[in-house]
Amino acid sequence: MHQTDHLSRQATQGPRPVPLGEHLVASTTRAAMAVQQETLYAAREFLRGRGFTELLPPLIGPVTDPGGRGAKALDVDYYGHPYKLMTSAILYKQASLRGFDKLFYIAPNIRVEPPETAATGRHLVEFHQIDVEIAGATRDDAMEVAAGLLTHVVQHVLDTVPAVLDELGRDSLAFTELLTGKFDTCTHAEAVQRLRGGGHPQSADAEIDWVGEEHLSREADRPFFVTDYPKGSRGFYDREDPRHPGVLRNFDLIAHGGYGELVSGSERESDYATLVTRMRESGENPAKYDWYVKLVREGIPASAGFGMGVQRLVRFLTGLDALWQVSAYPKLPGVVAP
Repeated sequence: MHQTDHLSRQATQGPRPVPLGEHLVASTTRAAMAVQQETLYAAREFLRGRGFTELLPPLIGPVTDPGGRGAKALDVDYYGHPYKLMTSAILYKQASLRGFDKLFYIAPNIRVEPPETAATGRHLVEFHQIDVEIAGATRDDAMEVAAGLLTHVVQHVLDTVPAVLDELGRDSLAFTELLTGKFDTCTHAEAVQRLRGGGHPQSADAEIDWVGEEHLSREADRPFFVTDYPKGSRGFYDREDPRHPGVLRNFDLIAHGGYGELVSGSERESDYATLVTRMRESGENPAKYDWYVKLVREGIPASAGFGMGVQRLVRFLTGLDALWQVSAYPKLPGVVAP
């Protein structure tokens, strides 16, 4: 059997991927898709109830999000112009604020992840995000929406498909603490200190690595926020804290139980001169972002927003071992698959 016929790489977490034809008819896949359907219904219900407008996201553009922990974008020929498949629609979310104060996408993303990330159980080449952006919002506003969205989705799934969760062996008690109170918050510096105290060599200047994130996740009994990542560890669009130079006004929302990051967000940089400087500091050429830079110069609202991974959320809800199990058409990093 050829590699192009099935998912042939075995991740270190979870059971071995199976041929696509078998995967599509597996009871686990059907159960995961039932949870995914309710997840998307509940997400739209929550956000529309908060006054958000759903837009259809772009699929290609002259540039895309340069961040992604070593992941690369795919190039396409667009009438002779080199365009990119979207790794994230963050730049378009900011641009859209000129017409929509509160918006969201259910956005497909393509990221050519390093092959070694196939072993994490938390990475796919194709995945989707619930992408949210709010004009005039602070980081605290975005965190409040993210926490409310997660809580609403979890409660909806528990109410509508409890038998599916039972079939998957997911104990509803795993969500008890999530539903009973406000999520805790720690800074990146505090997270680094905790990890180093536990023997994990986490860099103070970088994002929390996969192993460290899992350690923090397993220590918790409910989701929690990590804030204040160091400048240089995230994209140029994350706003630097004017009161604390070198610290970003951003956050991650980490699920408990070892499931890791569900949400990444921040306040956005909207000042033209500052944004161009941040681009150059990060090694990006502002000319490459011509359309976006022009809009920023004309004026885009200050904002905050986030992206919540759909497959990561469904994996957390179902308790399954790896993201490929909650995708109908999984593409693992480093593996050629239909």
